[in-house]
Amino acid sequence: MNPDELIEAAVKETGLDDFGTDSFREGLDVYCESVSKEARLNAVGLMAVPASVTASLANRLKVVDWSKRNPEVRARPIEQPLIVIGMFRAGTTLLSNLLDCDPSNRALLRWEAGDSVPPPTPDSLRRGPRVDAARASGEMLEQLNPRMAVVHHEEADGPTECIAVMTQDFKSLALEAMTNIPTYGRWLQEIDQRSAYEYHHLVLQVLQSGGASGRWTLKSPHHATALPALTTVYPDARLVVLHRDPLILCASVCSLIHTLSSTFSDADHRAYIARHWTDLLDLSIERTEAFRAAHPEHQIVDLQYEDLVRAPAETVERIYGAFGDALGPAARSAMDTYVATHPRGKFGRHRYDLAEFGLDKGEVAERFSSYATRYDVPIET
Repeated sequence: MNPDELIEAAVKETGLDDFGTDSFREGLDVYCESVSKEARLNAVGLMAVPASVTASLANRLKVVDWSKRNPEVRARPIEQPLIVIGMFRAGTTLLSNLLDCDPSNRALLRWEAGDSVPPPTPDSLRRGPRVDAARASGEMLEQLNPRMAVVHHEEADGPTECIAVMTQDFKSLALEAMTNIPTYGRWLQEIDQRSAYEYHHLVLQVLQSGGASGRWTLKSPHHATALPALTTVYPDARLVVLHRDPLILCASVCSLIHTLSSTFSDADHRAYIARHWTDLLDLSIERTEAFRAAHPEHQIVDLQYEDLVRAPAETVERIYGAFGDALGPAARSAMDTYVATHPRGKFGRHRYDLAEFGLDKGEVAERFSSYATRYDVPIET
């Protein structure tokens, strides 16, 4: 994991050498050092992790090059994006898929987040060689680790998280989800993440320049930890938070991270996962509350996971109404169809247990009791 060698590989692959700015470099250096010293990669990880870094650098090179050759791209604004900012494992994936059913919306799709140039046209947005390649890559991961399909399945032509793009500035929880890297984790929470959002903004401008446009609907629980940076870049963003029983949130996110990272390491990282991701949930709550207090001008719509699961289209309608919009009949029908054809547990039931990670239910409940009370979160356990 030598950063200079990875940069050289990306330059050689693309024939390009302009990364736009060097904002990515410190994160790349910290990440590579942290992986080398802490991740304890297995044979799969030793191949996959450097390859993923090279791919991130290569896409950044292509995005910057496209924007230089097509300067009009930067002139088109990103207006009033609807951004689901969390919580972890509280139904954000379901909500983003429902929002994607509305033809007036424009989701960030999994395939294009990592292969952004040339930008998709309306005809190539959901099909073509790049979509097929992303689908094959996802299927390979699920073959290596079949539990991934149960825990967190994303379609190649479906919505993905913003962290897939932010990884290309090397300020992203995606890097922590793939590998357990305490040094990088501490660094990420101490820095100003604005450059990652500025790069994210540029990627959206590039992606919409091919004609596949609409109101952006985005999501990642990462955003709850960096709201000042997010709203500096997207000052008119429409923010949504989903709430769920914190015992479920903690158990589910630990299970997700353990499942994903165990593909790339045979070491037992469960003690670190339990401590770190529970702390991150706490931090996301704390920082969201601090942001609310400091910026009352930014409306945040709060929703319950229970309501989303019980009445999906109605919940989306509430979001639209809060921001002065209406949910059209065609979009509502598409959402109802999506729910009918994507039953919960389609790929198997996700089972998780706090005890597997050495977490005590009573202690976790006490730690997050003020959060659960503040938002009147229904208890599922």
